[in-house]
Amino acid sequence: MSFEPKLLTVIREGYTREMFLKDVGAGLIVGVVALPLAIAFAIASGVKPEQGLITAVVAGFIISLLSGSRVQIGGPTGAFIILVYSVVQQHGYAGLALATLMAGIILVLLGIARFGTILRFIPYPVTVGFTAGIAVVIVSSQVRDVFGLTMSSVPAHVAGQVSAYAGAFSTVNPYAVLITLITVVIMLLLPKLFAKIPSPLIALLVTTSLVHVFSIPVATIGSRFGAVPSGIPTLSLPTIDWSAFSSLISPAVSIALLAGIESLLSAVVADGMTGRKHRSNMELVAQGVANIVTPFFGGIPATGAIARTATNIKSGGKTPIAGIVHAITLLIILVVAGRWAVLIPMPTLAGILLVVAYNMSEMHLFANIARSSKSDAIVLLTTFFLTVLADLTVAIQVGVVLAAFLFMKRMADVAQVRALTNLTEDEAEVSVDADEYDAIRSAPKGVEIFEVDGPFFFGAAQKFKSALSDIQRKPRVLILRMRHVLALDSTGLRVLEEMQTDAEHGRGPVLILSAIHTQPVVILERSGFLKRLGQENVAADLVDAIERARAIVGSGTDVKS
Repeated sequence: MSFEPKLLTVIREGYTREMFLKDVGAGLIVGVVALPLAIAFAIASGVKPEQGLITAVVAGFIISLLSGSRVQIGGPTGAFIILVYSVVQQHGYAGLALATLMAGIILVLLGIARFGTILRFIPYPVTVGFTAGIAVVIVSSQVRDVFGLTMSSVPAHVAGQVSAYAGAFSTVNPYAVLITLITVVIMLLLPKLFAKIPSPLIALLVTTSLVHVFSIPVATIGSRFGAVPSGIPTLSLPTIDWSAFSSLISPAVSIALLAGIESLLSAVVADGMTGRKHRSNMELVAQGVANIVTPFFGGIPATGAIARTATNIKSGGKTPIAGIVHAITLLIILVVAGRWAVLIPMPTLAGILLVVAYNMSEMHLFANIARSSKSDAIVLLTTFFLTVLADLTVAIQVGVVLAAFLFMKRMADVAQVRALTNLTEDEAEVSVDADEYDAIRSAPKGVEIFEVDGPFFFGAAQKFKSALSDIQRKPRVLILRMRHVLALDSTGLRVLEEMQTDAEHGRGPVLILSAIHTQPVVILERSGFLKRLGQENVAADLVDAIERARAIVGSGTDVKS
């Protein structure tokens, strides 16, 4: 069932007329909301306006058709803007089409391999960091249209944009600033007064009317891009430059990761709002198929859109039919009214993107993480600044690796290795029970007892070796208590193997393991270590381990008896 689209589940369970009416109503509303967003995301990404609409239609339809969530709405999103813009600048649309196709294949493979749940474990500071960074880059990319600056083009990176804006700031158009402000005010205030009215569409209609009724001199889609084709998207093979394949692997992986993360986050948000549970692996497959097909219609990368999915739920959407209706609505608008898109003012789209960026940034979450642990703050700020100043691809990769290293450091800090041989009575009350304390006190000379508290991986292994080196006299028997070791890695295993080798050659003490958990036992059995150690040197508890040590010391045996 994990690879069954939710649409089939809905049909099997029974799809009612009441559900259909609610889905149609929600789909119409979301389609209207998605219209200005799809155009704005496309333009900000460095492609043509109609390509955003085509993506919302084609990818939106496929994602709803195959989705592992009942209410997911798919299409272009703000998260892709800087990544798509960078690829387009370097490789043109042909490069973007190939990267999107590759990303779609990666997503399908991730879904088939059941990586859906693993992608959810991308560290939260990484997600918040690159999302906030994307928001800053979106704002930076819109400065030209917010202020109506006269510029031939906008550089790809923030540093270059700042320099270019400074050189063109003498050309500020106050009318553009006014249109932007009107757009932002409508988008921020209207939802508070009339929650169900799509504020992006109202802002677009109001400002477009003002610009053309009063002949306000600002740039429009028509003045910058010319005519916008209006018609049913047609299937055509994209021009693919296979020579650029190797250079597009990294962007393709980033597109796939970003699409996977965003779609699963959206599905989780939807689960919280509906009380349902999505199928994460099927969701990845749906996103993958959408991104494989979309380039053949001239589209751009797509994923689940959190804001539009939430709008769908709030508008009464119950099943994937709502998402399909949303795609059909956009198709009708594209065919019937697409040619009127040339009238839309560029400052209006800039204002819409400013609000999108503000909502994306989630500044309160950014501030909370920055004030939390030092390691989380380092990951957050590193990912954020790399996104803004370098590249989203680099930011995600470095952020995940850095988070992994810092997590391992935290685990190493948590893991403790301590000697139990000479416990004081006060220490014993915390560490051992009465029977164990009596056994420790009665242990014969030449027996040392250590306990590992936490995962026995490379960090704890180094601490253990350091603790052994501090022993004044070499013991004949060493007991290692492992009751709190729930995980053992290859480094920890290697330390134990080295100790056993020394014991077998008379260079070290006999090793006895006490209270081993299931995961370490499996690792030790598969490696053949338990066979070398001998079952007689594996004790159920500390008391039994000390009895075994007494037998070894008493018999004079070096390794096994």
